[in-house]
Amino acid sequence: MTASPSPREQTDGRRAKGERRRRAIIDATLRVVERDGIAGVSHRNIAREAGVPPASVVYYFDSIDGVLVATLLESCETMIDELRALADEVVDSERWVSTTAELLSRMVREHRGRTLAEYELYLLAARRPALRPAARRWIEVAAGHVHETGSRDPGAVQALLATIDGLLMQALIAEEPPGPEVFRPALAALVHERA
Repeated sequence: MTASPSPREQTDGRRAKGERRRRAIIDATLRVVERDGIAGVSHRNIAREAGVPPASVVYYFDSIDGVLVATLLESCETMIDELRALADEVVDSERWVSTTAELLSRMVREHRGRTLAEYELYLLAARRPALRPAARRWIEVAAGHVHETGSRDPGAVQALLATIDGLLMQALIAEEPPGPEVFRPALAALVHERA
């Protein structure tokens, strides 16, 4: 005879199920943006992509902006993980240039759709104030990573981040996604300027 779950176990199980559903909605939102752009984002499209009833999207998020904010923040957390892994590989400025160029190349080659979707969300913050804190979090995380890798000059950090954004935007519209060799010269020039 099996014992029935305790009220705490039932609550934890429901909480875990709710978190999985919330996560599925966020992941589905990024896929919708990746496939259809921001214009394709609706409760119905997100629900269809997530395999949940449309009411679930409304239950977990009070508005479309709420879903977009959560999606942008989740993308930011993914970037944090990637930057931490990158930091583990960096031992000097030469290695930083090489490793960062490889990361940028992977972003536009292997993860082009995700990178494009993230930039669409990031840019949407210019039009939708609700997304601005999430977009600023993205910038703060990237700036913090650059500070950890050696630069304390705010101007140099801003220039580096602006360059990376520009390089990625150019790479996203290129006929063929570039390899690391395309990113290295600009990154090396900026690192040289910081030194």
